[in-house]
Amino acid sequence: MRWFRRRPTRHVTLYGKPNCHLCDDAKHLLDRLGKRYPVTVVEKDITLDPALYREYDVRIPVIVFDSGDLLEAPIYEHDVRRLLQSPAAGNP
Repeated sequence: MRWFRRRPTRHVTLYGKPNCHLCDDAKHLLDRLGKRYPVTVVEKDITLDPALYREYDVRIPVIVFDSGDLLEAPIYEHDVRRLLQSPAAGNP
């Protein structure tokens, strides 16, 4: 019998805003990769928080990983995949 070690679930936060096609693309990418990698995605609408809006307005979409890594536009699939495969902070 062969045993496989299950990858720990990664937790990411996607910062974006409504009517942002790049944000929609990033969400679809995370949804698609979520079928292959265990990932929980929390979406944050920066228009609902003035501090988030000031920080991320011209940088969205922004994906923040539980490892502390951050990707901002332009977001490439190979970068997201690499970070989903890497260990999360505190995980071996």
